[in-house]
Amino acid sequence: MSELVEISNLCKSYQSGSMAVDNVTLTLPKGKIIGLLGPNGSGKTTLIKMLNGLLTPSAGSLLINGMEVGPETKALVAYLPDRSCLAENMKVSEIVSYFEDFYADFSRERAEQMLNNLGIDASAKLKTLSKGTKEKVQLILVMSRAADLYLLDEPIAGVDPAARDYILRTIIQNYNPEATVVISTHLISDVEQVLDEVIFMKYGKLVLYTSVDNIREQHGKSVDAYFREVFAC
Repeated sequence: MSELVEISNLCKSYQSGSMAVDNVTLTLPKGKIIGLLGPNGSGKTTLIKMLNGLLTPSAGSLLINGMEVGPETKALVAYLPDRSCLAENMKVSEIVSYFEDFYADFSRERAEQMLNNLGIDASAKLKTLSKGTKEKVQLILVMSRAADLYLLDEPIAGVDPAARDYILRTIIQNYNPEATVVISTHLISDVEQVLDEVIFMKYGKLVLYTSVDNIREQHGKSVDAYFREVFAC
């Protein structure tokens, strides 16, 4: 089975009546790095949270590795939220130990190597670190797992440009090559180099799902340039 994620007629509405995800049908293969792109309010984070089991669909179906989203699929998914969810009073080393105990697929050796490469003091408490360094720590924890599906919500938004290339290399070098990485971001030009495929969303609807090569060959544009054309007001 080459498909990892199967989404069929997926909807998510809220009590206000707004439709965050509107009848999306999509199949994501294994072994790809996929950009989830769209303007604010397009439903990207809602879709990621449904894949991670944090939100329940209003309608439609959602399968990961042939299973409905639930306890079994949570063990397959490594999730990086758009806001830090780590305990501020804990030391970085204590958080690493927590992840090591909690996730069977977590590699402490890999986490410590990445912390060392970025010059992050493992003995420091999280609350003493800058916002960007906290986000690096969180990404390191996620990428130290041997998951089947990585869901990264704005992984480079809070870091300086000098660290972005390292973080993208970290994603490429540390994810399971049989797995799929979904990266939601506004910084398209920064991540375009690592993407195999892209999903465009707007107002909760699927606008486009295609390969990066198709965009370049058919439209003669970068993903960033084509995105600006598609979503021009």
